[in-house]
Amino acid sequence: MNIAAKIADDLETGEADTSGHALFADAPRSVSFNKLRKRLLRQVRQAFDDFDMLKGQKRWLVGLSGGKDSYGLLALLLDLKWRGLLPVELIACNLDQGQPNFPKHVLPDYLTKMGVQHRIEYRNTYSIVKEKVPEGATYCSLCSRLRRGNLYRVAREEGCDALVLGHHREDILETFFMNFFHGGRLASMPAKLLNDEGDLMVLRPLAYAAEDDLAKFAAAMQFPIIPCDLCGSQDGLQRNAMKDMLADIERRMPGRKDTMLRALSHVNPSHLLDPKLFDFSTLGVTDPS
Repeated sequence: MNIAAKIADDLETGEADTSGHALFADAPRSVSFNKLRKRLLRQVRQAFDDFDMLKGQKRWLVGLSGGKDSYGLLALLLDLKWRGLLPVELIACNLDQGQPNFPKHVLPDYLTKMGVQHRIEYRNTYSIVKEKVPEGATYCSLCSRLRRGNLYRVAREEGCDALVLGHHREDILETFFMNFFHGGRLASMPAKLLNDEGDLMVLRPLAYAAEDDLAKFAAAMQFPIIPCDLCGSQDGLQRNAMKDMLADIERRMPGRKDTMLRALSHVNPSHLLDPKLFDFSTLGVTDPS
């Protein structure tokens, strides 16, 4: 039985409603929360199956920023592991980037209390970003590269096979449209990626999960959210413009986000304009005779 079928059986028997990892000890027991939890678990296991995320995997480094998405990712992975449905060792990692007023005690205190294996890594990338990026420019790109490089290093030091990140449906769609409008290419965040060095996988098990669902889940779970005081404090980011555009489309035409996400997995190369992707030179009219 694959992961999808096994979790479906567990959810139908109600096992997901009343028990779980220590993180769920104070979780609501309402019908609405149980439905939300089941939906997110199904979406994670669907990503596992669709992208073969568990193949050869033994130990994962789970990036934990202190935001709603990474908290939700960690909780769902621990939930699956608790049920015996995720045969992978997990270690949560927060990269303390030296941002002013960052509450250093919040994550280690919470993770220790919940019995979660973790590592807090300090690297003052904040100063580097502030020094290198001109006043008024956005920090996200450089900040992300520095953070990712450090997480790769920690993953190797911890003997991990993969770095697991909390990017969700909206992140994937926003990235697609940023590349579409500003980069002149069709590309987004893949759910499964091999890093440039070829020694680590980057996995995004929340690829099918909606940001609104993760926000509701985080509020119900009462995660100790830590806001970003660097890029999160800047207005006018291209990503914010994409987020607003998608939200407006969804308001006017409900369900379009799911449709767009499905489109990213149903690509017809012969109906695009990239001769490197499809060999148009092989096309020819068949002689009727």
